[in-house]
Amino acid sequence: MENGSVVTSFILMQYTALEDHRYLYFTCFLLLFMLFLLTNFILIIVIYTERSLHEPMYFFVCNLAVNGIYGSLSLLPAVLVNLTSHTYEISVTACLLQVFSVQTYGSVEFSILAVMGYDRYVAICHPLHYHQLMSRRKVCALIALSWIYPCILFGIDFILAVKLTYCNRIIQKVYCIYFELVKLSCFETSTENVVGLIVAFFIIVPQLLMILFSYAQILRICLSASKESKAKAIQTCTPHLLAVINYAVGVLFEIVSSRLNMIHVPHKARIFMSIHFVIFPPLCNPVVYGMTIQAIRVQIFKLFTTRKNRLTPQV
Repeated sequence: MENGSVVTSFILMQYTALEDHRYLYFTCFLLLFMLFLLTNFILIIVIYTERSLHEPMYFFVCNLAVNGIYGSLSLLPAVLVNLTSHTYEISVTACLLQVFSVQTYGSVEFSILAVMGYDRYVAICHPLHYHQLMSRRKVCALIALSWIYPCILFGIDFILAVKLTYCNRIIQKVYCIYFELVKLSCFETSTENVVGLIVAFFIIVPQLLMILFSYAQILRICLSASKESKAKAIQTCTPHLLAVINYAVGVLFEIVSSRLNMIHVPHKARIFMSIHFVIFPPLCNPVVYGMTIQAIRVQIFKLFTTRKNRLTPQV
């Protein structure tokens, strides 16, 4: 495309690999989308309505569910639309909004997981002072920081992306991301690349250090604790560790695939893994926390049994 042309839309080329079974993929993604919304809304309703769950850990779980819904809405409706299309086009404006929403979803997810790691550290290493250290005001501040901090940082990337002039319409993804847009620019983008790396550093490193610090301290305490205390610590940390590992797998693949040649990986597998961090955390987190945390599991069971009893006609 010539520099004088104005790019008003992009083409998401990886959808061409899904053409043969587009309606099968559409059905699967639609069912997944409905499942995301259902499971996460149930988790939010249970935590919101049950006063016994109004504790810091459950507030963080609730925010994880809210962010899961946000991430699903930021990508899956667009995927469903493109699967029924033959052009795979997305306007520049919609692409920029998708860049902001998908990347803030991912960074908010990591921020909440980091704060949850700190919460587990306080609960296990300072149990007698837990409610003092994790007061309602501090919990609200940590939750607000988990949302505001990534939005401000990615706001910088968004402003730079808005100012770019594009000379190519082809994006080798099923969704828009910042570095793909930078590659399409007509002009020198060293500033955008450097700023993007700085933003990524401040999104990843502080949260990663918080998680590593929290679990290093938990491990230190567990090494000198009784078997009963160790078992309780493992039970407390398992849902969080599963959520972190699930999230990390998708993000690491996305980082590696964006910078290395992944031609040896099957095309559909690359597409699947590229949206892993948007699909699996919102799907698995409600299941992991709902099934492994007894207090939540009991309240979910109570919610459905109570509703069933109300709907059962009395003889």
